[in-house]
Order: sequence, then structure tokens, then C-alpha cells
Amino acid sequence: MSITPPELRDGHGRRFEYLRLSLTDVCNFRCTYCLPNGYRKQAGQPAELSVDEIRRLVTAFAQLGLWKVRLTGGEPSLRPELIEIARTVAAVPGIRRLAMTTNGYRLAECAGDYVAAGIGALNVSIDSLDPQRFAAITGHDRLDNVVAGITTARAAGIGSVKLNAVLMRGINDDELERFIAFVSEHDLSLRFIEVMRTNDNPQFFADHHVAGAEMTRRLQGMGWSALPRVAGAGPAIEYAPPSGPGRIGIIAPYSKDFCTNCNRLRVSARGKLHLCLFGDSGIDLRPLLQSDDQQNDLIARIKALTATKALAHRLHQGDSGATPHLASIGG
Repeated sequence: MSITPPELRDGHGRRFEYLRLSLTDVCNFRCTYCLPNGYRKQAGQPAELSVDEIRRLVTAFAQLGLWKVRLTGGEPSLRPELIEIARTVAAVPGIRRLAMTTNGYRLAECAGDYVAAGIGALNVSIDSLDPQRFAAITGHDRLDNVVAGITTARAAGIGSVKLNAVLMRGINDDELERFIAFVSEHDLSLRFIEVMRTNDNPQFFADHHVAGAEMTRRLQGMGWSALPRVAGAGPAIEYAPPSGPGRIGIIAPYSKDFCTNCNRLRVSARGKLHLCLFGDSGIDLRPLLQSDDQQNDLIARIKALTATKALAHRLHQGDSGATPHLASIGG
């Protein structure tokens, strides 16, 4: 007889079932909204979580009812132990879905390995379908390679492949029709993400932020309609066309009541629990990840901390918390 794990809830009654786990804060792209000058290693940083530490961490969350894990970065494919980590996480009792967010840099060559390791869903960042724009945004002229990787991943058997595009005024906000044509042709889902203000990009945010509501109005004007949320879904509100394949989602953290349905927690590559992407700081769980004998203490710590999660972020007040850039804790 299976035992139903307890539900992990905060003090506002929200239930958590989804963990975003950063494997590294290193990224090989130089995206204008995140790391325009490229990754800069900080002196004195501790090592990234080991495979055993990750196993203990995910096991604790699974025992508290979380069943979905997304591997993030930085760029997770730069972590040498990625495949071993994925196999380990996928094997944790209670974990039913293992996903990964990637810039697609190595997707064409590694998709089969990802499937074999248990990764069943991918989000691929693709901020423009124009090769020159893509290169200007990311610092890499690799759009064709990323698109080929998407095709390879689907052929390899990854059941869910979605695209992420950060929506930026004057940069890619004129590409809606092109993206619609692409997702319709390939039967894909793409999510537009509002550019978010972090401590490193205030001027970029001021120059290029576009409210997700603008894109929503354009989609509705074309007859697209909102779909109901499904269990374990991320923050996107997805829209479907009047007929035919393809989906467009909107992730709008500046919209009213965005935090109401929050169902996810974050852990950084060095073991800090972040109750919010834009919280004041992370809380170090690493001292409780050194032995299997510490599992009960780890579970109790996670429950106690989650109960203190704030009702909402403070982005509307121009407060990005302690987040220097999105690569630092996995976006």
C-alpha cells in the first residue's frame, strides 16, 4: 500500500509540488537581459552541490510531496555531472517528472543522453527567430543549431519541449506573428516572459520592459483563448489559437496577483533555499546535506522555512531583493 506524502504549504495556504534546482550559475551565453558581459566567477565561492548532496536534498523534498524537479542554471549542460545528476534525481521515490531548462547549446548532440537519464521535459530559450537578432541577444550565432536541437530532442523521445522567449521592447516584441507561425508549424508551446528587473539590469529593464498584458491583448485580438492550468504547471497562462496546433504562454510577474498560485521553491547550485526568486537572500541547507542520518532535520528545516514564505514579491516597488541576475539562482 502506497503512503501519500504530506503536503508542503506556506503560511498563506499555498501548496508546493515543484522544485527548481540550479546545477551551476555558469553560463556560456551573454544574454543582454541577464549576463551582457558574460559569466564572471566570484572568488571564494564554495563548490557546487555534489551528486550525493543533491540526492539527499531531492529526497527530502519528495518526502514532503514535491513530485516535479526542474534542473536549471546558469546553463545546466555545462555541469560535467549533469547526466549522473539527472539519473539520480529521476530515481528518487516520489519524483514523477524531471525537466530541464537549457539554452540549447548542446541539445542536438546530447538529446538522446538526456532521455536515457530520465529527463522527460525541456524548456529551450530562444529569444528571437531572426539569426542576427539571436546572435545580438545571446552573443552566439547559433540559432540554426538550437532549432536543430529542438527537432532532435523531440525525435529522441522527450515528451514535452517548450520554448522560452524573454519579451523585450524594441528588440523582439515585433516577432509575435513569426513565433506563432513557428509554433504552429512545429506544434510547440512558447512562453513569452516579461523582462524582470534585477540588481544588475535596472537601465535595461527601464528601456525594454513590455507588460505581458500587451501580448495577451494581441493574442486575444487574434481569437486565442486561455487554457486551464494543469497540475504542476509553472507560472505561464497558456493560450490556444481558434484552430490548429501551437500554444503561446505568458509569464507576467508584474501582473496583478501573479504570486497567488505560486507552487515552486528554488535551491541554488550551492545549496541555498530561495523561497522567492526576488527574496532578500537564500537560506543555507548545505550543513544538513552531509549525511543520510540528517534527513529528518532537513525535512523539518524545509517545512519551517517554507511556512515563512512571503505572500508576494516586491517588484512593483522596484525591489529585486538580493538577486543580482537570473543566472544566479536559476530564474
